[in-house]
Amino acid sequence: MTKVESVFQLLDQSALERAPRVEQLRELGFTWADLGEEEYWLDAIAVMPGELYRELEEASGKLWMILDKAVRYVHRRHDLYDLLGIPPVLWQMLDDMPLPEPGLISRYARFDFAVADDGSIKLLELNADTPTGYVEASIATPWICGQAGISSPNAGMKEQLAGAWGEERPDTAACVAYGSHQEDSGTIEALVRHSGLDIKCVDCLDLWIDNGTVYDGENRRIERMFALYPKEWMAVDEGGDALAYAIETGRLQLFNGPHSILLQSKGLIAAVWGMYELGLLFTEEERGAISSYILPTYNKPVFSGSFVSKSVFGREGGSVRLYGDTGELELQDEEGFDSSVLFPTVYQKRAQLARIQTAEGELHLLTGMFVINGKPCGLLGRAGGPITGNASHFIALGVRELE
Repeated sequence: MTKVESVFQLLDQSALERAPRVEQLRELGFTWADLGEEEYWLDAIAVMPGELYRELEEASGKLWMILDKAVRYVHRRHDLYDLLGIPPVLWQMLDDMPLPEPGLISRYARFDFAVADDGSIKLLELNADTPTGYVEASIATPWICGQAGISSPNAGMKEQLAGAWGEERPDTAACVAYGSHQEDSGTIEALVRHSGLDIKCVDCLDLWIDNGTVYDGENRRIERMFALYPKEWMAVDEGGDALAYAIETGRLQLFNGPHSILLQSKGLIAAVWGMYELGLLFTEEERGAISSYILPTYNKPVFSGSFVSKSVFGREGGSVRLYGDTGELELQDEEGFDSSVLFPTVYQKRAQLARIQTAEGELHLLTGMFVINGKPCGLLGRAGGPITGNASHFIALGVRELE
């Protein structure tokens, strides 16, 4: 078989001494380049042409506003909440709270794209609620690219984040297992540092709620909080009802805001595709972007060819199953939590990921694009198997001829 030329050029740096580079990244705030004996960071750069980056940036901006428009259509329609898998415990909150202004339903989000070897771009999903990878994108990627003399568009991420948090002004940032979970702890610490605000980091498991008022483990009242806590878990966690009540009554402002769960649901992409097929809601320009960048996505497995199934709230590859041309199961994620036991499933046409030859062998490349304060502003590379899950590696993405 003839090797397909890829739009990505791999700059392999694995011959460089790794230990001092890992230490330099640690000093910058990226402390999980190595996880025990495992190398999470691949010492290489996948470089795309400037033309491809500009298309990714433009596509992200268009899709951001298309999905924003879809959320406004779904808002207060309980039949559509149900279709999107939104837990009923959140419905009152979503109905009662006003929608943010256009483009700012989520101020901190990340698109995941399948960019094929030929440069074609397809949206896989949007994490509009609790995206991670911020440290890899905003701190590690510019440093790695700078060391190699490769351009990175990610330098503006810190400024965008400071602008977003300057509007939201949280007094607290929280994650589960703060202080022991390296990635989530390092992520909220970097967000706090880049915000320039006086924000305390806490463990979600130390929070307690009394009649709608939220306190941390030191009995400090929390009024405005950013949390790496998926909102759908309010439906299953002990205390989820109490947290929902705190938000409903205005005693707690949570960021990203509650409506980000509507953007988060992969069911929204199915809704967009369905309205596209029916000729509803979208302008001709928006329909062109949907046709170009969104994969056919449905609430039922109606495909005659290969497709993917995944939970509307699956994260880190959890619940993903790949089916072949005749509908047979080819591969399923074994690492992440299968949230399809709790939430509905969507079915999406399969897309091709570019393949790169690395020191770890041939890997599939997933391309992320952060959208912060409404602006596409930073690339995140992940490399692994056909399903990008917890076992995947971080790889820096650079850009040739970046204007």
